[in-house]
Amino acid sequence: MSIGVLKEIEPRERRVAATPASVGRLVKMGLAVIVESGAGASAGFEDAAYAEAGAQIVPKAADVIREADVITKVRPPGAHPETGEHEADQLRAGQKLISFLWPAQNKELVERLAKRKATVLAMDAVPRITRAQKLDALSATANVNGYRAVIEAASHYGRLLGGQVTAAGRIKPAQVFIIGAGVAGLAAIGAARALGAMVKAFDTRPVVREQVTSMGAEFVPFEFQGETGEGQGGYAKEVSDAYLAAEQQLIAEHCRTSDIVITTALIPGKKAPELITSGAVVGMHRGSVIVDLAAEQGGNCALTERDRTVERYGVTIVGHTDLTSRMALQASELYAMTIVNLIDEIMGKKKTWELSLDDEIQRGMLVLLDGELKWPPPRPEIRGGAPAPAPKPPAHAPKPEVPESPWPGRIGTALALAFLTPVGLFGSQELVQHLTVFLLACVVGWHLVWNVTPALHTPLMSVTNAISGIIVIGGMLLAANGGGGGAPVAALLGAVAVLLASINVAGGFLVTQRMLRMFRK
Repeated sequence: MSIGVLKEIEPRERRVAATPASVGRLVKMGLAVIVESGAGASAGFEDAAYAEAGAQIVPKAADVIREADVITKVRPPGAHPETGEHEADQLRAGQKLISFLWPAQNKELVERLAKRKATVLAMDAVPRITRAQKLDALSATANVNGYRAVIEAASHYGRLLGGQVTAAGRIKPAQVFIIGAGVAGLAAIGAARALGAMVKAFDTRPVVREQVTSMGAEFVPFEFQGETGEGQGGYAKEVSDAYLAAEQQLIAEHCRTSDIVITTALIPGKKAPELITSGAVVGMHRGSVIVDLAAEQGGNCALTERDRTVERYGVTIVGHTDLTSRMALQASELYAMTIVNLIDEIMGKKKTWELSLDDEIQRGMLVLLDGELKWPPPRPEIRGGAPAPAPKPPAHAPKPEVPESPWPGRIGTALALAFLTPVGLFGSQELVQHLTVFLLACVVGWHLVWNVTPALHTPLMSVTNAISGIIVIGGMLLAANGGGGGAPVAALLGAVAVLLASINVAGGFLVTQRMLRMFRK
């Protein structure tokens, strides 16, 4: 089986569907790879690198389509800008195509591919489930897109994003407002925060609040009569007109105090919602920047012009749709690996191309199967779990709890008083002082050890080792001096103290060393 890699014909597109590294992976899977000459040149990958990885280099796209079983692309098939020939019309019956497609917006293209009896898998239709994360080309692309949006905004802003205090005066940090906290929005938050900006983020889905705050940004809450903008699969959904109007008013208030606004709000299969009205743009101060990442789907700003940077009312509005392509090398590496993972998912252990309509991932991405329309996929069946078993009655009735007897404590208190009272009345002042210190140390040590969380017991052991070291020195001095006054009992107690403290020191170090070895690779 052979995989074909076409050169993108869109003038602004520099990405490629395969890299030398991904070609190497495909070759190891037993697949032949055919690459159109110059396909990766704009992304920084030469034909020689593909050939070294095991690919066959052919001069024209027609050669790739004629020889390959599976065609891989980045952008949806389109008409060649020079010849006018449409890529979809060149496909053979039964040939497979893997690329971004956007079937909801490109119904005419889907019909054109259906006439060619092609099998089409859309990289923009990967289900949002845990098992499909390695195939999620949208998230991989959005991550790069969000990062690049901050770089573009900084280049048009004309000031530093981070605050500074210099001899010439104080520089205030830029106020950045992110609309939409998906993958692109979170990437933009991380990039803006890394450059020192103060960041706020807004999203109609309340569940993303924790993700926003964990990245150091302020989450802008919004509630409207119990309605939310969260749809199926974690994506945003269309909302009512009243909801949208209230949302636009809130966004306008925050745009007025922001230096940079980055919009990322998209609705699958729909036109991007208009969140920034022309009135909101008028209210922003001169020199502000709006980067509209939804420009390809109509734009989140009313004044966005696709693939252009314009200035309206003193505000720079960036509507370019090729921000990801401006980081073509990194973006190509990520996209190429998602295609490798998809092919590996389909072929499985049998190493043959067998699409499974029962597989949630493959069924969700499948748009056409030999020309038959399979999109949109059926909603996954939600199966109820098995009913919880009824609790079994206990085999034996629980024994009643017997209250603890107070007498052991009372007896211990009485014995302590019987010992301490004569010592306090008839003992020497020095003995009373030492005994008081000893008893207080016992009480403090008891509460310290039992009130410290178990995770801190090992560091606490290091402190007790230091204390035990002092005891060893004191005990040695006492034993060497014969108790200070020739008392054999004091010398004996000093020797016992040295023995017990030495055991504590040695055991503590052994336990600590054992713990440290657990963290060594």
